[in-house]
This record gives sequence, C-alpha cells and structure tokens, in this order.
Amino acid sequence: MLVRSLTLATLLAIAGPVLADDAPLTQDLYKSRPLIVIAPSTADPTLRGLNEALKDPATKKAFDERSLVLYSVAGMVGKRDDKNLEQQTTMALIRELKLGARAGTQVILVGKDGEKHVIEHDGSVEPESIFKAVDELPAAEKAVTPPTVAAPVAEAKPGKDGKPAKPAKPAKPAAPPKPLED
Repeated sequence: MLVRSLTLATLLAIAGPVLADDAPLTQDLYKSRPLIVIAPSTADPTLRGLNEALKDPATKKAFDERSLVLYSVAGMVGKRDDKNLEQQTTMALIRELKLGARAGTQVILVGKDGEKHVIEHDGSVEPESIFKAVDELPAAEKAVTPPTVAAPVAEAKPGKDGKPAKPAKPAKPAAPPKPLED
C-alpha cells in the first residue's frame, strides 16, 4: 500500500505541471490584445523604451483604447502589466507562442482572436508602430466579441383560470468551486 501511495504521489508531482491548464493568453482571448516583448534582460533597449513610453499618459491612454495588455519576459522573469507572473506561467506563455529559438528581442502582437503577428523592429519599438499594427488588423478581428451562451427560455404555461402565468425567475448562477485544501 505504501508503494502504491508513493508511486501515485510521484506521478502526480511529475504530471501535475504538465497537465495544468495555465495558458496565460487564454484569459485575454476575445477581451484584449496581448503585446508580448521577449528580451534577453531587463536592460534591453526595446523593453526599457516601451516601459518609458507607457509612463506618458497620452501613450497609456492610446494603449488602453486599443485594449492592449503588455506581457514582458526578461531573462526568465515574466510580467503582465508590471505584475510578476509565476515561473510556470511564464514558461507556459513562451511555449504557447511557439516561436522557436531566436536571437535578440522579439515583439509579438496577439489579436483578440488569438492570431499572432510579429512586429519587426530594428532595436527599438515606438508605440506609434504598435498602434499602427493594431489599426491595420483585419476588420473581422476588431469585431471579435466573446462567445455568449444563450440561456434557455422557460415557456409560460397558462394558469388555472386561463390567463398567462408570470414568467419564471431566472436560475441563480452556480457558485464557483471551492479551492482544494492542503
């Protein structure tokens, strides 16, 4: 029995991270456009220039109007809008992009529909070039909205006296599942 328990625990420890659904770009799908900057270090001029440009209120406003979210990966440290990501989430982001090994800094724009567009640059990326790339996206991508699930409509049954009954109240949404306790 002990051997079985140890075997199961080992399998879960190894397979857990592999099977985890931690794809960070799925949370932005249909909602925003992730802009991902993968740089060798935090001192990279492309990453630093973009971070400095976003401190300007006008640039930040234009960034937000286009529903852009900045992901940055410097070395092996990932951030989403200047909030640190877990190491596992950062690696999942890199795997999800499927870019392969490349030298230098990479800038990728992901549309609301999930399509990836590499932004070519020569050492630095100006915010205007990013905004131009967003504005040049196909019209179909700009019109993308999250899929909605239609709620079933309850049929109104006539009451006892032949008059139409009141419509049924909508069901309460299900409570989110409770996290597992250790």
